[in-house]
Amino acid sequence: MLGWGVESLQADMNRLLALLFHQGVLDEQFLQLQQLQDESSPNFVSEVVTIYFRESEKLLRSLRELLMDKELLDYKKLGIHVNHFTGSSSSIGAKRVRSVCVAFLAASEQENRAGCLRALEVLEHEYCYLKNKLHELFQIEQQRVMVSGVRYPMHHG
Repeated sequence: MLGWGVESLQADMNRLLALLFHQGVLDEQFLQLQQLQDESSPNFVSEVVTIYFRESEKLLRSLRELLMDKELLDYKKLGIHVNHFTGSSSSIGAKRVRSVCVAFLAASEQENRAGCLRALEVLEHEYCYLKNKLHELFQIEQQRVMVSGVRYPMHHG
């Protein structure tokens, strides 16, 4: 029955990934990340995504602080932060987060404070959804690894 447990968890992972692709949460860049994961770096994807989460939390905090300054809102600095967020989201395949960043950038270039505040709200919402779903995915993956005992088939040359 051991094999069935692994297959069942793999099916759960595939279903969740299919949903995230269908919803436009992730794009093919995430699959490319997964392809870089192998025996030599078994936790590659979760490590990259964990760094992304850490950076994103800092960026969201900075964006919130910048937008709280009603008198001297530094749109240039805001744009730099949003650009950074766009790039890092792109690199892990966070498609919907990246799309919101593009709208956020447009609002900051127009120096539209209300538009920026709205974009920040949507960005925080999309980011939280992404984070929760990727945590769910990594938890299933960890269970799969524990059930199988080995992550990858051993290759004997």
